[in-house]
Amino acid sequence: MERALKVVVIGGVAAGPKVASKVIRLMPDADVTVIEKGKLLSYAGCGLPYYVSGEVLSQEELMSTPTGVVRDPVFFQKVKNVHVLNFTEALEIDREAKRVLIKALETGEESWVDYDKLVLATGAHPVVPPIPGVNLKNVYTLHGVNDAEGIKAALARHQARDVVVIGGGLIGVEVTEALTRTGCRVTIVEMLPQTLRMLDWEMARQVEQHLESNGVKVLTGTSVTKIEGDDTVQKVVTDKGEISADMVIVAIGVRPVTNLAREAGLAIGETNAIKVDDHMRTSDPDIFAAGDCAESIDLVTGKPTYVPLGSTANKQGRVVANVLCGREDSFPGVLGSTICKVFDFTVAKTGLTEAGAKAAGYDVVTVLAPAPDRAHFMKDAKPLLLKLIVEKGTRRLLGAQATGPGDADKRIDVAAMAITAGMTVDQLANADLTYAPPYSPAMDNIITAANVARNKLNGDMVGVTPMEVHAMREQGEDFVFLDVRSPGEYEQIRIPGAQLIPLGALRNRVDEIPKGKPVVAFCKISLRGYEAALILQHAGYDDVRVMDGGIVMWPYEKETGSPA
Repeated sequence: MERALKVVVIGGVAAGPKVASKVIRLMPDADVTVIEKGKLLSYAGCGLPYYVSGEVLSQEELMSTPTGVVRDPVFFQKVKNVHVLNFTEALEIDREAKRVLIKALETGEESWVDYDKLVLATGAHPVVPPIPGVNLKNVYTLHGVNDAEGIKAALARHQARDVVVIGGGLIGVEVTEALTRTGCRVTIVEMLPQTLRMLDWEMARQVEQHLESNGVKVLTGTSVTKIEGDDTVQKVVTDKGEISADMVIVAIGVRPVTNLAREAGLAIGETNAIKVDDHMRTSDPDIFAAGDCAESIDLVTGKPTYVPLGSTANKQGRVVANVLCGREDSFPGVLGSTICKVFDFTVAKTGLTEAGAKAAGYDVVTVLAPAPDRAHFMKDAKPLLLKLIVEKGTRRLLGAQATGPGDADKRIDVAAMAITAGMTVDQLANADLTYAPPYSPAMDNIITAANVARNKLNGDMVGVTPMEVHAMREQGEDFVFLDVRSPGEYEQIRIPGAQLIPLGALRNRVDEIPKGKPVVAFCKISLRGYEAALILQHAGYDDVRVMDGGIVMWPYEKETGSPA
């Protein structure tokens, strides 16, 4: 009788349990062992901010199946026929003998476990910078349930009212809402010029302004130099001043856990994650890696990238299991598709940012396209801000970003599929998407954005970004900044220094605009700005541009109330 395949999986959070479960489905007689250093298995780490806020009531909900069964060692043994060793640390891989040295953390006992195939799903660990005072009490990361429990306990004891979040990435922004909802005063301190590096600056600025409108203080371009306190944190010192704090959450990112792989002589990629092929094999054909410890390939550039996400971990785990069991499968790579909730805003992106595309050598056209997320006459229509990044020569979609209270997820998911398929904006503009007023405008937001890109590429429209307009003003360029909204809109909010001529009056008042100067036209979202540009071009104006996104996307100073 043929011996059962012995599979050892190191890591029991996301990719590891996926590998183990799928192997047993395909090969019920396999001998599968999962080694997990912690207590909890197969839990939803992305749900931790919602556990802190109280939206998720218990740990068990984070590690339960959709039917409410807790995924503990007993579950894996009885339901999956998978042997789980939690509270167990993997110390060493002996590749020649095909075995793993493990240590039971409760007893200290060490032993060897043999394998035919080994899977590394060791995940990532939070980056903790060498800041003086980082080890004080009430300084946390948010990388596991233990951190979440500590934060929840401090909140319950009313020991945290002034919280500083160091880092403005996904984790930092998500936990900010959770803390604010529990009554904390929160300050985000970010060393870089913007939060949320997954977005371009102008999109991130929209999110920062939304955070500020919800009482969160956002300090960008600010470095933390030390954390001070007597035993427990009392303040955070930055290069721009001091901030009172009775809790600090360090959220500046994660790094792949690769020590076992390095010590075993496995290849490490240029992103410092474990190098794998498209079958998720490492440089040893009997060892696989998946999840946050493994490197991926960027589907746009074809270059190595590191994007640690639970969704990616689960997909990679399935590929590993299929290949382990002799089936044809591969993991092609990622687009870095990411989404998060920031109060009532959704923030999402896929593919390359404008900055990333330019750094990779692409010549791009960009589009800023704000609009209601469904027919404007529907009472529940909400604003959605879209940005597209398009390669000029091929007209291929390279990336998309979205934010606002409107439905962003489906537009970014459509964009992800379009990028994966190598679609041009011409193809995207004619995609047969569903339409009904409760769900979208007749021309869906992403179709409209694709058409704006087509107008630019075809030379029908010359766009200029709000940042470029701001730079023109700062540099003292002589141009006409033309606001073509209605007088009522102008009275409510306006950009200082802009000249108001409503679109309906423009043909009769065109002589008020001097020729020989550049004209930059805009309205609320710049649809009327585009119409104004066409009118002016027909009237003989040579240099007419449209400000992308209109006043909605203007991230600088605005005036409100009746003009003087």
